[in-house]
Amino acid sequence: MEPTRRTKIKDLLETTGDGRSVLCKGWVRTKRGNKNVAFIALNDGSTINNIQIVVDVASFDENLLKNITTGASLAVKGSLVVSQGSGQGVEIQASDIEIYGTADPETYPLQKKGHTLEFLREIAHLRPRTNTFGAVLRVRHALAFAIHNYFNSKGFVYLHTPLITGSDAEGAGAMFQVTTLDLKNVPMTEDGKVDYSRDFFGKSCNLTVSGQLEGELGATALSEIYTFGPTFRAENSNTPRHLAEFWMIEPEMAFYDIEDNMDLAEDFLKYLIKYALEHCADDIAFLCKMYDNELIDRLNFVVNNDFVRLRYSEGIEILEKSGHKFEFPVSWGLDLQSEHERYLVEQHFKKPVILTDYPKEIKAFYMKQNDDGKTVRAMDVLFPKIGEIIGGSQREESYDKLAARIAELGIPEKDVWWYLDTRRFGSVPHSGFGLGFERLVLFVTGMSNIRDVIPFPRTPKSAEF
Repeated sequence: MEPTRRTKIKDLLETTGDGRSVLCKGWVRTKRGNKNVAFIALNDGSTINNIQIVVDVASFDENLLKNITTGASLAVKGSLVVSQGSGQGVEIQASDIEIYGTADPETYPLQKKGHTLEFLREIAHLRPRTNTFGAVLRVRHALAFAIHNYFNSKGFVYLHTPLITGSDAEGAGAMFQVTTLDLKNVPMTEDGKVDYSRDFFGKSCNLTVSGQLEGELGATALSEIYTFGPTFRAENSNTPRHLAEFWMIEPEMAFYDIEDNMDLAEDFLKYLIKYALEHCADDIAFLCKMYDNELIDRLNFVVNNDFVRLRYSEGIEILEKSGHKFEFPVSWGLDLQSEHERYLVEQHFKKPVILTDYPKEIKAFYMKQNDDGKTVRAMDVLFPKIGEIIGGSQREESYDKLAARIAELGIPEKDVWWYLDTRRFGSVPHSGFGLGFERLVLFVTGMSNIRDVIPFPRTPKSAEF
């Protein structure tokens, strides 16, 4: 009986070659052979692995076979049999081939192997067809699913926080403005300022840098929430660790103190990495082989070790006494650089580290102040190779302390009155953290540039596709 429904290649490779008729569809990775037999490696994106199509050349039209080149898309019917070669258990002996779309060997950019990652960024519309980016995108999907699965199993509510906002959550300043004003004829007030009252929202608005503040509003009603959505930073940073558009996971929990927050962060990260190791084994093995031969060991390093919990002051003391020559200076009151964070993780403790109790001057206004008057209950989770992967804190629940800190930093109260209201009416101890999704995918895939773990990177002077 002729098959009418397509079977994914991943599913075919997990079955036995019993001679039954199957239909598979995909894109040609390679074609080789001789005048009698051709071997086509077909991939449909469901797995890193290709299925081999065996073609009896005499049974097919010569022109059809000539048009089967790397990148062409096919529908193949045939018998699923035990493979005669090594490397996989089954192959398809083709009885019928239909070409959906050809790919001219002279112009198809992926005709040859060995392209650099830099070149592939220039053709981001085609790079998902490569083994590397197929693997990265499948891992990215699995991690996104695992995030929702984890929080749902814990009873968290998924809260959609706004992308357009009138506030700057962290005082970063570098935000993308959202406006419908005519830029060729911007309305001005009598004192020479832009008249935002005539803009769409009646005030100056931007794309969000974080959903945290709105997330706290949800937590003070629903107890435990999380956000997972795009955020935007208009920083002119051309580095392997910065994007202008990226995704953030931000849980906020009422009745959690800093210890509860650290427990959640550690459990969450271990769950995600275990999930990836279990469900993306073939893709991670490929990335380990091709890009980072220490990748699997490093993932197991995080899963199998308890995270060290260390005060910032103790961390500074360790770094100062290390005798190690750092590029950036180390002293109390300065923020740590990636090289400092990695030294603590990779060389001193040889375990992931959660650093706490940072100086209040280098942390955001909303963090709970310690009794010493100098530090706040911040927490940064530090990983090997990349340094900080999570940043969070216990939030300041005292109205008086929060209002004083806002005034001290010169933040206009008119912009955050709604945030202060949560401390006026039924305030509770609460905590939260932020995990940059691309930073997580970077760690789990072993890629070295954050532009290679998001489908279409947005960076300075680059907004293609």
